[in-house]
Amino acid sequence: MQPKDHIAEARPPIVAVVGHIDHGKSTLLDYIRRTNVAATESGGITQHLSAYEAEHENTTGKHKITFLDTPGHEAFAAMRSRGLEVADVAILVVSAEDGVKPQTLEALKLINDVKIPYIVAFTKIDKPSANIEKAKMSMLEAGVFLESLGGDVPWIPVSGKSGEGIPELLDLILLAGELEGLSADLTRPGEGLIIEAHVDGKRGSTATLMVQNGKIESGEYILSGESFAPVRIMENFLGKKIKEALPGMPVTVVGFSSLPKVGDAWRTVESKKEAEAEALGAAQENRKKSIAPTVSMAEEEAEERLHVVLPLVIKTDVAGTGEAVLHEIEKLPQDERLEVRIVTRAVGTITEGDVRQAGAGKTPGIIVGFNVKVEREAQDLADRLGVKIEIFSIIYKLAEWLGTQLEERRPRQKEEERIASARIIKVFSNVKNRYVLGGKVEEGTLIIGKHIKLMRQEVEVGRGEIVGLQAHKEEVKRIESGSEFGAMLRLDAEPKNGDYIEMFEVVMK
Repeated sequence: MQPKDHIAEARPPIVAVVGHIDHGKSTLLDYIRRTNVAATESGGITQHLSAYEAEHENTTGKHKITFLDTPGHEAFAAMRSRGLEVADVAILVVSAEDGVKPQTLEALKLINDVKIPYIVAFTKIDKPSANIEKAKMSMLEAGVFLESLGGDVPWIPVSGKSGEGIPELLDLILLAGELEGLSADLTRPGEGLIIEAHVDGKRGSTATLMVQNGKIESGEYILSGESFAPVRIMENFLGKKIKEALPGMPVTVVGFSSLPKVGDAWRTVESKKEAEAEALGAAQENRKKSIAPTVSMAEEEAEERLHVVLPLVIKTDVAGTGEAVLHEIEKLPQDERLEVRIVTRAVGTITEGDVRQAGAGKTPGIIVGFNVKVEREAQDLADRLGVKIEIFSIIYKLAEWLGTQLEERRPRQKEEERIASARIIKVFSNVKNRYVLGGKVEEGTLIIGKHIKLMRQEVEVGRGEIVGLQAHKEEVKRIESGSEFGAMLRLDAEPKNGDYIEMFEVVMK
């Protein structure tokens, strides 16, 4: 068989749309795609990495552009980074109302890290409070030098509602792609990145791929790490079955042997035998890397140090969301008395197996689900084992709930909290460990009946109780800060002039 000649052909630009949450990314893409993604996203925020193809016609003809819509919420940093790694051009969306915000800066850093050209799109220009000049100044303060302001970063004002500026934005994207000299070789095996993965209840392990070079054809095999799939069911971004995928296209491939890892590279091979052999080799290599002889020792040390190990199972609709959930968990306050041990992080329905894993330890665990269902048998078993299952559709709600659960389950320990302190001025008498003395309250309020410590040069020398209090020769129940007093104390050590008594309460912390 004669080898094919390698021929470079121009390919459509892949564009990642990034920016701060609620700055209009999805609305902008809605207009471009003539669809309505924002209305179907829970909480009004994009929580998945989605890829779409659009067609733009200008004076030079019709051109395809592939868009990646990335979530703006801080939790989805890994998803945004993955989108930018596969992109050729970025659109940094900045609201003309708000200007630069925290996730704007984070998105800008990610763009600079991958070193791709970008265009600043000032959105919401139709809003009454829009102020493009102020937004431009905020970009300048962030170190972005726009065209016409002494820099070379192109920018354009747009409206996702009216469409104003969008044709010009698409022209800028095509120009940026042309300047980058984007090309692909259709004679080569297909290759690119896995941008999302999930388990379909009916169709099995499914992944969204971005084709960066070569092409995919029916009858080939997709190989990514330990996972492979025959190219039998391949769909474009509209869900329509296709037999060929060209560079720049996002496609869904159904039927992977196991769920591929998002962010990993993929390539096509010609036969199942080749795919199986390479996947097996990758699996064996990964198993070698995962052997860690010090793990058991570390776990033993952890068990000695921590009071409670709380098993946690994370189940999400797509793999990328699992990263975001993990990101949110890592931000929660840490307590050495409670070890949160993630026993499973996977995609798909919550099953009896998940419940058994969460309920296998001494302490019943927690299962958090994101846009997934719970099998009835799993819920029944969870009720019997005391495993808590909770389902969410908004990432920050999940983090808030989990934080509350961890605080409630955190082991408490008794601590003595000082609530008052008084200096002993004069010790008058002692009868059977009951001491009559005078002093002055320097901090807090002394209260009859409370427990006290006897302190000498900041060292505890005894303990006891306040039996009686006097102020101005009258019996009282409490003495406020700054007041002198007489007292009868029951102590197990003899007090001396100049000692301190500290009143304390035992609290659970």
